[in-house]
Amino acid sequence: MAVAAPASDAKPRLNVPPSMASALRLDPVGLGAGPSMPSPSRRLAEPPKTPSPSKTTYSDRFIPCRSSSRLQNFALIDSPLSPAKDDTPYSRLLRAELFGPDSPKPTTATSAASASPNTNLFRFKKDHSAPTSPFAKAAAAHHDCTAGSGDAPSPQKPPRKVPKTPHKVLDAPSLQDDFYLNLVDWSSQNVLAVGLGTCVYLWSASNSKVTKLCDLGPRDSVCAVHWSREGSYLSIGTGLGDVQIWDSSRCKRIRNMGGHQTRTGVLAWSSCILSSGSRDKNILQHDIRVPNDYISKFSGHRSEVCGLEWSHDDRELASGGNDNQLLVWNQRSQQPVLRLTEHTAAVKAIAWSPHQQGLLASGGGTADRCIRFWNTANGNVLNSIDTGSQVCNLAWCKNVNELVSTHGYSQNQIMVWKYPSMSKVATLTGHTMRVLYLASSPDGQTIVTGAGDETLRFWNIFPSVRTQTPVRDIGLSSFSRSHIRCGGGRAWRDQIGGRRNVVLILRCWFIE
Repeated sequence: MAVAAPASDAKPRLNVPPSMASALRLDPVGLGAGPSMPSPSRRLAEPPKTPSPSKTTYSDRFIPCRSSSRLQNFALIDSPLSPAKDDTPYSRLLRAELFGPDSPKPTTATSAASASPNTNLFRFKKDHSAPTSPFAKAAAAHHDCTAGSGDAPSPQKPPRKVPKTPHKVLDAPSLQDDFYLNLVDWSSQNVLAVGLGTCVYLWSASNSKVTKLCDLGPRDSVCAVHWSREGSYLSIGTGLGDVQIWDSSRCKRIRNMGGHQTRTGVLAWSSCILSSGSRDKNILQHDIRVPNDYISKFSGHRSEVCGLEWSHDDRELASGGNDNQLLVWNQRSQQPVLRLTEHTAAVKAIAWSPHQQGLLASGGGTADRCIRFWNTANGNVLNSIDTGSQVCNLAWCKNVNELVSTHGYSQNQIMVWKYPSMSKVATLTGHTMRVLYLASSPDGQTIVTGAGDETLRFWNIFPSVRTQTPVRDIGLSSFSRSHIRCGGGRAWRDQIGGRRNVVLILRCWFIE
């Protein structure tokens, strides 16, 4: 019985090119070719019909869309004009192992495809179109530390911890809130001098003993105090323009020198010369070895002199004034050797670096707010930092290459800087008014700050010169585990006239 032929519109079972139709003959067993159906060989010889647009033709070969593939991430697609990659030893060894020692060296991306395999094999590129990972910078930094070196990277040194609270606070009644005065200084014999109203008091840091050095009387006032370098003599600038020299061990005045027409607000000692700056715009040089009141006069400022500082080698004297000028003098000339006018406000904060000769730092007032660093050999500005608030004082640390600045309007903060990067080590707050006064301890670890809020605050901010170890932080969180002795301080009263003049009250003793 004959088998019915399939319908005429049945699709062929094989899809071969027309050129192979003559070589292929299919004679299926048990199947006959009906009159309406051509033989299989005839069907293979016929050209394929074009499919209609509505139908999709599928084949056995998958060809991906290159536009949707991110081949550029793996450096498999290079620009024809891009240069060849670096011929590293690793790439040469890999090329020799994979393609033999005689494989040619690729020169460009176009020649690499014909002369040698692609050198970007298995090399991944970063997809810049993808969103940036928050850990990308950390991973890149780690890669830079480890690349090119077989040694493991050394662990990063943790930042030095600076206590955020003062370890001691002293009351200082009548401490003036005057930007142009200098009423606090710490001697090399560990004695703090403070000018309060018409009196000067000495506070011993070793035993907390307070001594009243002098009282200038109701017609005068204390405008500046400054210790000699050996710590035996204290100079006092008065509101009447005099400069007095006192022997602290005997509490006795040994000299009184005139010359200024009005108040003497700033003093500076060299090895044997005492310089004084006044509101009368002059700087006088006093030599206590001669009977004259002064031996020379420097006239260069056009307003009150409020900053004075001798260099550590006693060769140069820096002076700042309310005329926004910073001047540098020497003993051989009556005219300044440098006149620096970049500041736009009064220059009170002046400090010479103990680590680099000829490096001078200065700070400007409210309209300036900048700390500037100078090379006094040529007068060039080395750096300038905008602190955001009035710069009242500057002091270098002699143990490490850092400096501290105190500020006024509007944050009243104390800032510790690392030089020369000028990165902030710490920012300390606590005073409620401008931090106008600053002095450093003899060991260089502690500073004392004074403000118009009538307090003196002691901060441990610098490491010691021997160990360079961070100072233990005494914060509010440790109060529950510590024993505090408060209210045990003594009050010193002036018995004259029965007036209650509390000079220095120790608010809070050391925390044990």
